[in-house]
Amino acid sequence: MGIRAGCTAIAVAAAISAWLPAGEARAANGAYAVDAADIGEAASCKIESWLSAASNTDFSAVANPSCVVNLFQPVELSMNMNRARSDGEWSNTFSPKAKMNIAPTGIGRLGFSLYAGGAFDVLTGENLTAFAVVPATFRLGENTRLNFNGGWLWDRSVDRHYLLYGIGFDWKFTETLQWTIEAFGQAGQSDTPRVVQPRFQTGVRYRPNEIFSVDLIYGRNITGENANWITLGTTIRFPVPDSRPEQHRTGHL
Repeated sequence: MGIRAGCTAIAVAAAISAWLPAGEARAANGAYAVDAADIGEAASCKIESWLSAASNTDFSAVANPSCVVNLFQPVELSMNMNRARSDGEWSNTFSPKAKMNIAPTGIGRLGFSLYAGGAFDVLTGENLTAFAVVPATFRLGENTRLNFNGGWLWDRSVDRHYLLYGIGFDWKFTETLQWTIEAFGQAGQSDTPRVVQPRFQTGVRYRPNEIFSVDLIYGRNITGENANWITLGTTIRFPVPDSRPEQHRTGHL
């Protein structure tokens, strides 16, 4: 598929996601919360989407189209579009984000990037949050890596600032299967203790080719509501025409 097809697909996803039923916007690797330091090639695009259901009946549906543009260096621009039901109330949020790699990753070497963005309520236009995060990745080998996230979140609805943190482990244990486990959260003062309690996810990604992958994830307290979550996510990628597969270019997952 070419870039034009990819851009058309992203526009369709944006239109659909305006009425899709999501929880908190997460600026990360699809439905996973802990981001890696890498970004794609300039002119590549992807559409990440996922459905999440919680044991307390909370529900979310998310579409997150993104493209890498070549400004002064490659920058990944994305728009997380999120419709959620929490405690019986529905919300619609958009979360634009820009991510730039600062130091490339490599086996035995720590690489890192920077992303920043915010979230706003689609119906009221209210600015809800602002955030900035540094994702770092240390590759243990061609098929394993550790991801570390640290950053800042301003929750404007309660006018409080939080320290964001996360650690995750990825293991590509076959040619098509990858296992991820991660812990993450936000530290600071809150009137609701569970909001600052640690959160957890683990899941398996099936990626039969360069274009498509599907994730099945179990999570606990992933939006600070102290419930269990099941998430089903997909990613459709639109690579640069005639480019080599990602693992062939980089030598690792």
